[in-house]
Amino acid sequence: MKHVNLMIDAREMGAADGRTFDRLDPMTGEVATRAAAATVSDAVAAVDAAAAAFPAWSALGPNERRAKLNAAADLMQKRAEDFASAMMTETGSTKGWALFNVGLAAGMLREAGAMTTQITGDVIPTDKPHNLALAIRQPVGVILGIAPWNAPVILGVRAIAMPLACGNTVVFKASEQCPATHQLIGQVMRDAGLPAGVVNVVTNAPADAAKVVETLIAHRAVKRVNFTGSTHVGRIIAETAARYLKPALLELGGKAPLVILEDADLDEAVNAAAFGAFMNQGQICMSTERIVVDAKVADAFVEKFAAKAKSLPFGDPRSGNVVLGSMVSAEAAKRVKTLIDDASAKGASLAAGGSLEGTVMPATILDKVTPAMRIYGEESFGPVVTVVRVSGDEEAIRVANDTEYGLSAAVFSRDIGRALGVAKRIDSGICHINAPTVHDEPQMPFGGTKASGYGRFGGKAGIDAFTELRWITIQTGPRHYPF
Repeated sequence: MKHVNLMIDAREMGAADGRTFDRLDPMTGEVATRAAAATVSDAVAAVDAAAAAFPAWSALGPNERRAKLNAAADLMQKRAEDFASAMMTETGSTKGWALFNVGLAAGMLREAGAMTTQITGDVIPTDKPHNLALAIRQPVGVILGIAPWNAPVILGVRAIAMPLACGNTVVFKASEQCPATHQLIGQVMRDAGLPAGVVNVVTNAPADAAKVVETLIAHRAVKRVNFTGSTHVGRIIAETAARYLKPALLELGGKAPLVILEDADLDEAVNAAAFGAFMNQGQICMSTERIVVDAKVADAFVEKFAAKAKSLPFGDPRSGNVVLGSMVSAEAAKRVKTLIDDASAKGASLAAGGSLEGTVMPATILDKVTPAMRIYGEESFGPVVTVVRVSGDEEAIRVANDTEYGLSAAVFSRDIGRALGVAKRIDSGICHINAPTVHDEPQMPFGGTKASGYGRFGGKAGIDAFTELRWITIQTGPRHYPF
């Protein structure tokens, strides 16, 4: 069992009232982590520490910030096994997924470091004689970052890396389901040489989440909020941020469609669908949840896809080389099974998988899914993917867009012009042609539309999100006044 404290002003400490909460191992039910349950006063102290550190950090030269972020990336990779151990115990992930998290997160730190010298401005033409008009970007102050459990290192680092690169300080609110994993990020940043108070980590008991988060958002020093998680919680974050007039960047749920036109390379589509649907047990915001396939090739595709799904090993992620490990909790697993049973009862055909043992489910495919089934519209967030058969491109586009979500999508066709035409008409922030729906790179503008949120993480898009654009003029000569 790991013990986790708060990290405030670079010091690790228990909660003000001494309370803790337990995170259970989803595979064994044993206590994986016992973490400090932050109080409201702890939340205030974390923001106060970040606010006190802001003047010096924001004044630091860009190459000094870059060097510290690069040092953090190096240290994170050196501690990869620690992150993997924490992730496997707290979330039931496979070791491969954990190590992928560390690698991509280190890349995000390096990309953020590279952006420190790309925070530029403009000289704007003005009609005023002897006047120099400038648009400049400045750090804003304290950023609140809130990240989920499903890709905890990637999304935890994403919540803080670009804010730090832009000269802001951060309070990172860890997920209740992986407090040890998220606290490791704070330790890495501190041990890499970031000054005290620049990164602060708050862990809270699930029952205290609402009051702790509102306290953090409401604090006068917090100038921006970024949140990655469910659409349900994202709406609460957005409403709370709006009440306090705090800009928010939200990356929320998804129901990603993978559209297969009748001229697609089916073998490539199968490989992309399997990766997109079953990586991390389908618990990725970009996970392929819907295969929208032309009826002319549907039978051939489903036969190939089912064979691929049945070949994927599953089980306890600590027992060997499995592709599918545990879902995050027994409750999540039961919910996925309920969605499968509902679809089966309403006429869907189970092409692969469907069983459940504890929190482990094999790769599951539901064919001939219709809008009458809950899983048609609800985000399953598990190792199950639906197949909806359509006739022609127009129906494929309509079905792909028949969802409240709009994060990621994919289109498969040998005719790139045709595929691009379909991709442009899909309502999503991200769309890939002849590639899986699961794809992330640090420099890309990442985010969704509709109920998948708003704003963009990544590269120069992150600069827009985490700086203030200001207009400043310099009068260089006499100015005429009307009186």
